[in-house]
Amino acid sequence: MVPNVNATPVTGRRGVYWQTGLCLVLLAGAGWLLRRHWPTVQHGALRLAVADQGWLLVAALAALGTWVSSALAQQGAVARRLPGGRLVAAQFAASAANHLLPAGLGAGAVNLRFLMRCGLPAGRGASALAVKGAAGAVVRLVLIAALAPVCPGLLRIPHVPAAVLLAVTAAAVLLAVLVRARLWARCRGAVTAVAADIRDLHTRPVRAAALWGGSVAFAALHSLVLIAVTRAVGLPLSPARVALLYLAASGAAALLPTPGGLGSLDAALALALTASGTPAAAAASAVLGYRLLTMWLPLLPGLVVLGLLVRRRAL
Repeated sequence: MVPNVNATPVTGRRGVYWQTGLCLVLLAGAGWLLRRHWPTVQHGALRLAVADQGWLLVAALAALGTWVSSALAQQGAVARRLPGGRLVAAQFAASAANHLLPAGLGAGAVNLRFLMRCGLPAGRGASALAVKGAAGAVVRLVLIAALAPVCPGLLRIPHVPAAVLLAVTAAAVLLAVLVRARLWARCRGAVTAVAADIRDLHTRPVRAAALWGGSVAFAALHSLVLIAVTRAVGLPLSPARVALLYLAASGAAALLPTPGGLGSLDAALALALTASGTPAAAAASAVLGYRLLTMWLPLLPGLVVLGLLVRRRAL
């Protein structure tokens, strides 16, 4: 029997098509929400224009630190030493690419290509990215668990009708049954490889410290950006509450495959801030400030850095 060598590429293309289609639907929904609430967004932009410049500078410096912390975490996920300057530049370029493709595909592709240029095989590079992603997810969950008791009642589980829960559960079980036979072996192998890499890294204290320290710093600095912006626009929210709202909202937005969380993160942050009692216009100004500093302003320079890295064959 002749093996079907085209099965994997076709399956991969189908996955990209479905993901891109879902991304376009989500972006269309975000555009509709933006149009519907445009007066609130416009008022928020005007409020941001007269915000405290000192706090905005703190937010900008924290945003710069996110790429350094991302580079530190990536170094911690790799046993061999990576070139520091190019590693930070690659994280900056990856964040720009991440805003152009859905569900982190841009950042993953840039980082994987960079690791391969540094001498890692494709499999080891993908495993290093998975180790970094797993550490980031664990750190986020731990920070939420630590901050939730400090801010009681801030995170509320929404009421979901029993019929919806049953339908979602049935769909999840059906999907698991359909894909288990085909994907379980592959997923089990990938999980085993990532677990082995994590164990190996923890035999190297310096690498483990870089991985976890960089992951904690990345989440903390993103939280600091939003905290500083809320201070700049005069929102009376404690830093712990803002950090918890950011971690919960960004975690929820990560489930939706929009480029760089465009639309999904904005809506989640705005909803979290307004649910905590923040006026809609003030919440809009805080979200706009955060997104300007972490996405829109670095986008063009990041693409320029991406082009330079490609031209110099660093990617």
